[in-house]
Amino acid sequence: MLALGVNAHAGVTLGLFGLPLVMPEVERHFGVPLAVAGIIANAPAIGILIALVAWGALADRHGERVVLGLGVGAAALLFAAVAFVEPAWAVIALLALAGAAGSAAMVGGGRIVLRWFRPPERGVAMGLRQVSFTLGMAIGAFALPPVAQAYGLPAVLIVCACVSLLAAVLAALFLREPPHPIQESGTAPAGTPYRQPALWRVHATSALHVVPQVVVSTYGVTFLVRQYGWDDVGAGQLFGIAAIGGAAVRIAVGRWSDRTGLRMRPLLLLTFATLGVLALLVAGTLTGSWLGPLMLALASVMTVAGNGLAYLKAGELAGPAWAGRVLGTHNTIQNTVSLAVTPLAGVLITHTGYGVGFAAGLGCALISLPVIPFRGERS
Repeated sequence: MLALGVNAHAGVTLGLFGLPLVMPEVERHFGVPLAVAGIIANAPAIGILIALVAWGALADRHGERVVLGLGVGAAALLFAAVAFVEPAWAVIALLALAGAAGSAAMVGGGRIVLRWFRPPERGVAMGLRQVSFTLGMAIGAFALPPVAQAYGLPAVLIVCACVSLLAAVLAALFLREPPHPIQESGTAPAGTPYRQPALWRVHATSALHVVPQVVVSTYGVTFLVRQYGWDDVGAGQLFGIAAIGGAAVRIAVGRWSDRTGLRMRPLLLLTFATLGVLALLVAGTLTGSWLGPLMLALASVMTVAGNGLAYLKAGELAGPAWAGRVLGTHNTIQNTVSLAVTPLAGVLITHTGYGVGFAAGLGCALISLPVIPFRGERS
């Protein structure tokens, strides 16, 4: 069941989040400036933030099989449609609809972990589930830039459509509900879980962590191409290698949280490590040294390493009855921030340089330190 959830999320990730990996081709294809290209590449986020809570409620009522099969399948059809559309506004609209459909995988996969695994196993399981994003980005980093270079942006979208369609069919055929009773983690209260301040703080922490993640993932390829003279394929491959390392880190972080029985204290320590990497990235960018590409690769790992811990903590605070809606809300908040940050970061980088853009991400990670609800967390 976990493998099916991972496959569905990884498959649709190529289309939902892989277009920034071919950002130079997006600029060339539409003839638009960097900030507008960033909006096009991240257009799926518009639909994601609208539909996540609805998919979560549907998953709570009908289960993952219906949600993943229907949502990811619809996203595949929409990616294919985008390949045959030229006006930028129509591309943005269709990609937003694809994001709304494909966001089903972001909710359904998380519920699989909460429903099929006991609390002491969920850290590793969620780490594996979070690998789905990293796996999708790794495949995209190695596959999409060469396809874009050889055949153009429409071919990239057809590839995304085919991969998503296969994932949807597998999920619809084989996903099942767990045969055993759901084991509570002991933290979810009766009624709405939003009476807990800790849940709001988990949402806020993830929102702040999205900022450096967006800056690095959206503008990292153009940074290497323009600042260091890399070609598109080489820059994409660096992100592919970093994504593979990120997969290992996510699983290790999940195992760490299972062994300690804590979610937020490991996240706090990861945030400190991320701050160090981002500080070195800013320094390398401003000096034009070898630190720039090296720290960019590390930052692409560290800025997403703790996502699974926050996501899992939100689900555990929600409890099984509310898990779909709370996880949908969690991802909605993240994607709202992502949608706002993408053009703002593009404008900031255009006028002040990449160093200032990376420094803005560093500042948001720093602000998150007192927000993380690690005090009073019980093993």
